[in-house]
Amino acid sequence: MPEPIIIPTLPDNAPFSPEQQAWLNGFFAGVFYDRHGAPGTGANPPAKSATPLLVAFGSQTGSAQSLAKKFAKEAEKRGFAPAIRELNAIAPADLAKESRCVVITSTWGDGDPPDNAVNFWAQLSAETAPRLENLAFAVLGLGDKNYAEFCGASKKFDERLEKLGAKRLVPRGECDVDYEVAARAWTEALWPALAAGEGVISETVISDQSAAVGNPTDLLNTASLTTGLLITDPLITAYSRQNPFPARLKTNRRLNTAGSQKDTRHFEIVLEGSSLSYEAGDALGVVPTNCPTLVEELLAALGAQGEEPVKDAHGKDSTLHQALLRTYIITAPAPALVKDAATRAGNAELLALLDPARKADLDRWIFGRDVVDVLKACPGAKFTPAEFVTHLRKLQPRLYSISSSPKAHPGEVHLTVAAVRYDAHGRGKKGVCSCWLADRVALGETAVPVFVQVSHGFRLPNELTKPVIMIGPGTGIAPFRAFLEERRATAASGQNWLFFGDQQRANDFLYEEELTAWLKDGSLTRLDLAFSRDQAEKIYVQTRMLEQAAELWSWLEAGAHVYVCGDAKRMAKDVDAALHTVIETAGGRTKEQATEYVAALKTAKRYQRDVY
Repeated sequence: MPEPIIIPTLPDNAPFSPEQQAWLNGFFAGVFYDRHGAPGTGANPPAKSATPLLVAFGSQTGSAQSLAKKFAKEAEKRGFAPAIRELNAIAPADLAKESRCVVITSTWGDGDPPDNAVNFWAQLSAETAPRLENLAFAVLGLGDKNYAEFCGASKKFDERLEKLGAKRLVPRGECDVDYEVAARAWTEALWPALAAGEGVISETVISDQSAAVGNPTDLLNTASLTTGLLITDPLITAYSRQNPFPARLKTNRRLNTAGSQKDTRHFEIVLEGSSLSYEAGDALGVVPTNCPTLVEELLAALGAQGEEPVKDAHGKDSTLHQALLRTYIITAPAPALVKDAATRAGNAELLALLDPARKADLDRWIFGRDVVDVLKACPGAKFTPAEFVTHLRKLQPRLYSISSSPKAHPGEVHLTVAAVRYDAHGRGKKGVCSCWLADRVALGETAVPVFVQVSHGFRLPNELTKPVIMIGPGTGIAPFRAFLEERRATAASGQNWLFFGDQQRANDFLYEEELTAWLKDGSLTRLDLAFSRDQAEKIYVQTRMLEQAAELWSWLEAGAHVYVCGDAKRMAKDVDAALHTVIETAGGRTKEQATEYVAALKTAKRYQRDVY
């Protein structure tokens, strides 16, 4: 008779809250099941039929999709029979037939689902959605805490599934941009519940900085020490987000003329020796450093020298100066810093904004302010360097749409980046990465850490005969320059139509020579331009779309694929509304039919967006 396996648990006097202890004990159980098998079974339990598991994802840039694939692969090792599908490929009626479902989704815009989950959400949120009492589910959200509606889509899915009668297996998970550790901690806590198929009542959120579970990095370290199980990633040898390649900057060219109000740059970066590869439609991750001048301003506001020892954002020993320069966000203050600074300074006006009912007022106050502005508003707030850095978030890579085809520029990657510069609250402000690239990276130096972010949902059609409609004002032209180079390199016979716009034709016609040449040789079939400041009444790309409604409809009916790149909050919404109007007016459809038509385009991957 095999010896019983005892699952390690935290002692009652461990320095954790009851919620933290419950979460950690679940985590230990998941890890232990993986290593030893379920209690009483021994290391090699009897074979049994695999348990069906639906793994559904909603992904805009590919991160949620990639995570879902990894989760499904691990689920298969644990005895499940996973089926992985994007949310738009699932109907709520399909869910009613499932016993277990894990949803992994990012968020787009103001808390909305990503494009490949929009249709699913429309059906799930409808009054006609079926009851789901037989379904046990778990939801993991990927997001960015710099946005107000952090993980908003995952919250919607989680609440709606519960309302329809489904049983929540574990509290919803929420991950910030660096999601790997938090996502792994959440999945480890999920495995025991998933195996049992039993739901929980709790609506507590498992977040990477949630008060309910603490910091997963700390919890994982604690788990390793407590159980003796070493939890580490495989040795990283390939270049990736965790291990960016130090690339060489070859070209830094301004695209606007001297009379422009903008400063848009064309960068060419050499990838030779990296083994990195990309496709037209992908993005390049760039890891910047903060502005040295801003760091000096911050040190002065803190009354610090910069040589003080602190932990950097990766938990490593560092000087304060180097930690602020390379690892922490110092341009966008976290609400926690605002609260602590206001409390220490006794700033009653600012403390009043921290009332949850006044969140919109607090957001307006923070907008345009950096960390120096917060300290200047709270002159009585005193921090030790070690205290101060605990209120800062980790500096994140910037993702830029690639503006080149690897077939046209082997060994290189091109970017089209607007250098952000503005004045706010009495001080000049600069974009962290855009101005670092534009002003401080020397040509010829291998000083640009980069990685490729695959964009599964932004791809040219496989059929080279398909027509393509591209809508990208300003720097939104970036992926379409890549698309046009790709179509030329592959001798695609399908027609290409580009809508481009900016402020002034004389100063802001990005890539004018290339586009004009491609229009002349037929690589570009149509080019519709919208320069908003060249006339009294502003004209935008959506204006041109409505003017060409009949021709647009003709292209759509001929099977055209539609692509949009640029600002999510305004442009993308206006373009989407214009597309609906085109279908209604030129296509003779009702508003409801136009909505169905657009939904069908998305399902067929004929309407794709790269928006930010």
